[in-house]
Amino acid sequence: MQTSGHGGGAELVERLRKATNDHDLDALVACFAPDYRNETPAHPERGFVGREQVGKNWTQIFASIPDLTTEVVRCTVDGETVWTEWEHRGTRPDGSAHVMRGVVIFGVTNGVAAWARFYLEPVQPGAGSVDDAVRRQVAPDGAP
Repeated sequence: MQTSGHGGGAELVERLRKATNDHDLDALVACFAPDYRNETPAHPERGFVGREQVGKNWTQIFASIPDLTTEVVRCTVDGETVWTEWEHRGTRPDGSAHVMRGVVIFGVTNGVAAWARFYLEPVQPGAGSVDDAVRRQVAPDGAP
């Protein structure tokens, strides 16, 4: 992990990475405040409050991707805000690859995540060129 800055935020990220790679649900959930707030700006309906939901989410992830590993590609601490870039890899039950990459910005209070803005997304190999992607973003529904 490439890290800039220091203190509780980098330590939290390392505990979270280790708990995820160890598939240690209790240690993972302990990285979050009881009233943790998760925002997913690109998918607002996915936001939630509470570390109980963190536990529910990761119970399902660990059960579905039993060989999941995660890497923190970069981590920068700015006071109580921690900017992280992650890569998750594993195998889905159907044998297909599970790969997610993206950024999670954490707000850290007392050594745990109090909030996060979550920008981690599934990698879509073979999804077309940059021209195709721009066209899909700006074209009306169904237009080529």
